[in-house]
This record gives sequence, structure tokens and C-alpha cells, in this order.
Amino acid sequence: MFQPRIPVNPLPTGLVTPLVQPTVTADIASHHTDHATACNHHHAPAPVPTPSSAIRLTPAGLAVVVAGGAGAVLVVGTVLVSMLLAVAVTAASVAVCAVVLRSLLNGQHRRR
Repeated sequence: MFQPRIPVNPLPTGLVTPLVQPTVTADIASHHTDHATACNHHHAPAPVPTPSSAIRLTPAGLAVVVAGGAGAVLVVGTVLVSMLLAVAVTAASVAVCAVVLRSLLNGQHRRR
């Protein structure tokens, strides 16, 4: 009950082998599937597609990629500049509020 079970890895041949060889094999039985029968003919391996190392672009495709990249740069630049402007306006307004509050507090102390 407290002994861990080792997961098994089913192979395409129908034989199931454990991932790690256990030290005690009394509880773990070898599992074989009945539906996998040995055939007498040889199977050709599946062809592996070879990836192309270069991407070919037409002049129109190249123009679209360049225009998209330029548009992305413009959009990102606009967003960053607007965020910087928002921070600058907020800082200026906080500074003005601080100066006004300081002058109001100094004016109250002088009147008393």
C-alpha cells in the first residue's frame, strides 16, 4: 500500500517496459498487450519531413513585412511617448498642488 508504483512506458511493439528498473520486482508484473501480434512483413519507416532552412519572400510579401514592422514600431513608440507625457503631467500637477498647499499653510501661520 505504501510502496510507490513505477509508471510504465508502452512501446509501439506492444511490450511494456518500466521507465526505471526497480530494485524489488515482486509487486510489479510484466504487462503484455494481447492485441499486438507479430507480423511477418517489414514496415518501411515513415518519411521524416525536412524543414526548409530559408524562407522565401516575394517582393509584395517583403513590402508587407516591412510595413508591418514599421507600423508596430510607430504604435509602440506612440504608446511609450503618451505614457511618458502622462507621467510628466501628473508630476507637474502634484508639484503645483504642493506649492499651493505650502503657501496656504504658511498664510494661516502668519495670520495668527
